[in-house]
Amino acid sequence: MGEPVEIDTGQADQRAVYDALRARCPVAHEDGAWVVLRHAEVVAAATDPVAFSSNVTGRRAIPNSLDGPEHAAYRAVVDRYLTAERVARQEPVCRQHAVAIVDALPRDVTVKTIGGIGVPYAVRSQSSWLGWPAELEGELVAWMQDNHAATRSADRARTAEVAERFDHFIRTLLDERRDRPVVDVTGELLQETVEGRPLTVEEVVSILRNWTAGDLGSLATSVGVIVHFLAANPAPQREVRALVEAGDRAGVEAAVEEILRIDDPFVANRRVATRTLGLGGETISEGDRLLLNWTAANRDPLVFGDPDEFDPAGHAAANLVFGIGPHVCPGRELTLMELRVVVEELLVRTTWLEPARDRPAVRETPPVGGWARVPVVLR
Repeated sequence: MGEPVEIDTGQADQRAVYDALRARCPVAHEDGAWVVLRHAEVVAAATDPVAFSSNVTGRRAIPNSLDGPEHAAYRAVVDRYLTAERVARQEPVCRQHAVAIVDALPRDVTVKTIGGIGVPYAVRSQSSWLGWPAELEGELVAWMQDNHAATRSADRARTAEVAERFDHFIRTLLDERRDRPVVDVTGELLQETVEGRPLTVEEVVSILRNWTAGDLGSLATSVGVIVHFLAANPAPQREVRALVEAGDRAGVEAAVEEILRIDDPFVANRRVATRTLGLGGETISEGDRLLLNWTAANRDPLVFGDPDEFDPAGHAAANLVFGIGPHVCPGRELTLMELRVVVEELLVRTTWLEPARDRPAVRETPPVGGWARVPVVLR
């Protein structure tokens, strides 16, 4: 077994911790699990679902915890809801939400990026996509706050209680659609089949949990990372403003993905080894747990040179923000559209973004990535 390491969760910017650790060892051992840090090893593990299984928890998560043909069958169901055509149909609604949120923000004073932009935009965009009523916004925002606090606490009982509360929330929405069929994404899922049989209620709940419980927080966190980066880096901000002004949607999305590579808030995914094998010079035994550290892999100088360099075109091919392999994020197009739209409207409706002078930005507490607070001034 490799030299045990202790990751400093007290340091303000965990990226520096991961960068230093990756330079020492591509695969480290910490708290009873292997932490895979180097780009090559993360890609190797993520693209080999036979040797590195996603079935890491007793709770069946669809399709995240499945492997092989079973995963493919459920993934085919999920992918039908995330086609380019369906994403394009959702864009005008997302734009309406972004316009309303940005126009309501004050200018020339400090505003809260995550609480004032990211959270309401995530809740409204996801609710519109799923067909959930607007009056649930307050309940969803409160749940997001509780879920975030539970994740930071690393208290499994607390996390399980918050998750069960969300499952109850989803079941209530499903019951309403069973009594009165509604034509929306949530209602459509109730009619889906897999391998020739209808999805069970628990399977529908699991899919909706995957789409919302994680994505709400991820979208809000991504908005914080992007706005912080643009406000703190004038040259990239000017570059992205030029892309928006030119109507270069692909360019804006590439910039968004590159910003998230530099400061990847989606820290890690879990795997379990199905056999004994070598990885990064270490012997991984059958049954060993692994954490594929996307944040560290996305800053590997062997692949990206200077990991802080903003180079959307040059770094695109190796970017792992949305993962790689059979479990690559199915919602990549939807997420990039949502983020592009809010960035476009934020930059069109302002002349400049700058960090607030009265309050500093504050990093999130591990194991959460990104920023907890991003105070900025809109000009």
